[in-house]
Amino acid sequence: MLRCAVPIVFGLIAFPAVGQDAPRLVLQLTVDQLRGDLIQRFEKGMGEDGFRRLMSNGVHYADAHHRHANTETIVGHTTLSTGADPAVHGMVANLWFDRVTGEQFYNVQDADYPLVGASGVDDATEIDPTQRAATTDGRSPRSIITSTVSDEIALHYGPEAKIFGVSIKDRGAISMAGHAGQAYWFSKSDASFVTSTYYRDDYPGWVEVWNASGKVQAYANKDWSLLLPEENYSFADRDDQMWETDLGGFGRVFPHNFGPVDGDYYTTLLTVSPAGDALTLDFAKSLIEAEDIGQDDIPDYLAISLSSTDYVGHMFGPSSLEAEDNLKQLDKRLGEFLSFLDERVGLDNVLVVLSADHGGAETPGSLAEIGIEAQYFDFKRIDTEPGFVRLQADFGASKDLILNFSQPYLYLNKALIEERDLDPLEVERTVSEELVKLPGIALAVGATEFRNGLVGDTRVNRAVAANFHPDRSGDIFIVFDPHWFVADFDGLFVASSHGAPWAYDTYVPIILSRPGIAPKRVVRRVETIDLAPTIAAYLGIKAPTGATGAVLHEVFED
Repeated sequence: MLRCAVPIVFGLIAFPAVGQDAPRLVLQLTVDQLRGDLIQRFEKGMGEDGFRRLMSNGVHYADAHHRHANTETIVGHTTLSTGADPAVHGMVANLWFDRVTGEQFYNVQDADYPLVGASGVDDATEIDPTQRAATTDGRSPRSIITSTVSDEIALHYGPEAKIFGVSIKDRGAISMAGHAGQAYWFSKSDASFVTSTYYRDDYPGWVEVWNASGKVQAYANKDWSLLLPEENYSFADRDDQMWETDLGGFGRVFPHNFGPVDGDYYTTLLTVSPAGDALTLDFAKSLIEAEDIGQDDIPDYLAISLSSTDYVGHMFGPSSLEAEDNLKQLDKRLGEFLSFLDERVGLDNVLVVLSADHGGAETPGSLAEIGIEAQYFDFKRIDTEPGFVRLQADFGASKDLILNFSQPYLYLNKALIEERDLDPLEVERTVSEELVKLPGIALAVGATEFRNGLVGDTRVNRAVAANFHPDRSGDIFIVFDPHWFVADFDGLFVASSHGAPWAYDTYVPIILSRPGIAPKRVVRRVETIDLAPTIAAYLGIKAPTGATGAVLHEVFED
C-alpha cells in the first residue's frame, strides 16, 4: 500500500498524511434527536470535558441541516454514514409498506439473520411503534443500498481495520456499522446487548461477561434524580407540565423511580433516562478494551449512537427539566468516556465526529405559551372529512382507497383502483388535493408527479424528492404544517415528535474534533451528506458509493 508521509496541499486546504498521521480511531458519535441549539441552550453547569472539549479542539458547524424531508432515525443515521440522500441509500423511513409481501417493513429487519441466542422480538414495553411493527427478530444492514464510510474503511484497509457500531437502538448501531462491521444493540426483552447471525454465530466472551455483570439490573428501585443543584436549570420551576407523558408510572416530576427489575416497563424506563446512554457508553468501553480498538496504525472505526435524548424528548418534550438534565448527564458521561479514550488510545490518535440523526419539535403546549398555534394530527379521522366523503361519490370509495399509512407515506389500494377501472393518476391527484385541504397538512405530493418531473422547485419539494425511492416510498408523501405532528403511537401519547422538513427537525450539530484541527465555529449552512465524504477525505480513502456531499474544507484549513 502506497502511503504519503507529508500533508497533501491543495490551495489553502491541507489534507493530513495517510499513514503515520492518520488517526488510529474514527469515533463517530450520533446523539439521537440532538437539535442543533440544545448544547448551547442547556450548557449552564456543563463541565469542560464533554461537548466543550470537542468544540474547543475542532470545528463546530452551527448551521448544519439534513436536506431530506422525512427526518426519522434510520433516515438520518444512514445519511450520516453514507453521505447520500435516502432516495439513493434507500432507507426512506423507519417503516415502509412492502407491496410484494403486503406487510409493513421495519427498516433493518431480516428474517434470514435471527438474533444470536435471544428470546424473541422486543414488543411488550417497546415505546417505538415502528419497532413493534417488525415481523421478525432478525436484523441486518442488507436494506441499505449503498456503502457506508465504515464499509469504505474496511475496503481500503482490509480486515485489520476493526469496525463496530453500538446503540440502544438496533437501527442506530446497524446503520453506522454498515455491511462490513459488527453491530450490538440493547434488547429490552433480554435486558442485554445483542447482535444477529449476520455478524457472528455466537457471542465473544467479553459480551457474555458484560451482560452477566448486573449493570442493567443495578438500577432497580433507584431514582433518576437531578445531576446538579436546581440553580443550574432553566426549567427547575417547571418540572410538572401537563403535556408530559407518565409512562408506566415513571411520573412527570423528579425523582423518577425505575421500579423493580421485573417490572413491565423496567428496561424501557432505563432508555427513557440518562441510564440508557450510560449503559451504552459502558458497553462501548468494554468493547474498546476487549477488541484492542485503536492500538495499531491501521485506523479502526467505532460508531456510538446515543438514544436517550430521543426517548426523553418524545416523552417529555425538548423544553422540559427532564430533557435538560438528560443532556447535562450525557455531557458528564461523554467527558468520562473521552477521558477513558485518552488514557486507552490517546485523543491525539482519535478523530471524533459528532452529529445527530434529526432534531425535534417543541410540544404544542410549549409553543402555545408564546402564541404559536400548534396541534396534534389525528390521521384516523380523515375519512370523516367532507373531501373524503366526496371521494366516495367520485370513485365509489373513500378511506378504502388508502391501503396503508406509514408516516410520512400514504400507499393507495392499487388492486381496488384496478378492480374499479379507475385512473391511477386521477386518484392520486384527487386524494392529494383533498389531503391538502385538511387542517394541519401543508403538502401532499404524488409519486407520479416525481417520476414525471411535474413537481415545482421549492425547498420542501426538493426535500421530498431527496426522500423518494421508487420501490419503497408511498404513492403520496404527506408534509404536515409547521408544528403539527402525529402524537398517537399505537395508543401511546407522546409529548413531542419529529419527521418533518421544517428547520426544528432538520437542524443538527456537526463537530469534527482532533488536535491539529484548527478550532473554529462555522456559521455557513452545511448539509449532513457532507459528513461521510469529509471523513473519507480525512483518511485519504474513497467516499461511499452514493455520496454526493461536499468535503467540509474548514476541517483541513491550516
